[in-house]
Amino acid sequence: MTMSRRNVAPRMSCGLGIVVLLATSGLAHADPPSVKAPVIVAAMGDSLTDARSHGGKFLDVLRRRCPLSRFDNYGVGGQMVNQMRHRFDDDVFGPGKPAYTHVIVFGGVNDLYSDQTAGRTPALIERDLTFMYQEAHRHGAKVVALTVAPWGGFSRYFNASRSAATLELNRWILAQRDAGAVDAAVDAYGLLSCGDPTVLCPSYTAPFRDGLHFGTEGHEKLGEALTQVFAGCA
Repeated sequence: MTMSRRNVAPRMSCGLGIVVLLATSGLAHADPPSVKAPVIVAAMGDSLTDARSHGGKFLDVLRRRCPLSRFDNYGVGGQMVNQMRHRFDDDVFGPGKPAYTHVIVFGGVNDLYSDQTAGRTPALIERDLTFMYQEAHRHGAKVVALTVAPWGGFSRYFNASRSAATLELNRWILAQRDAGAVDAAVDAYGLLSCGDPTVLCPSYTAPFRDGLHFGTEGHEKLGEALTQVFAGCA
């Protein structure tokens, strides 16, 4: 599968400005592939990915669009990215695992509201994300990075300081595409907000309505954005 900014033009969002960024470096050509091919994808994340927490439905969109491909879910509810980092190699690249062509990494929100209880800072989150990006590349997989989704409605934990940390982290995640650290970046923050950029669109909050988790409509929206990344999948 070819990733290219000529395949899909970046679209403006009400968040950090870009919804989907696709890499161009290292490509044999920049034109859309004429022959589609199956992909084998691992998704690493927290409860927003964990099917046991009613997450990961964005992968169902990809499964429908790419019926010959494989999308494996490695989400674990409640985890910070340092916890994902510690299980990353065993879960994704351990014995008996398939040769993943792509890894989706979607995490960070649990770290952001654990700044006081666990000392999590944007710099530490970035360090752990970098480890996973690098490990995926070391194993020959392309990396698809997602920004932290809006969580300002999670009023028990959200505050101005954590809002600023969220923006700082998300800018860094999007910048990793141009830095060559990831192959594609999807701005879930901009994609899933409307009006107030810090909160989920109201239509995406059901059935949870906790301001952090988004329901089927939000997963459909995120999945549709990811189909731009996987435009060449079969």
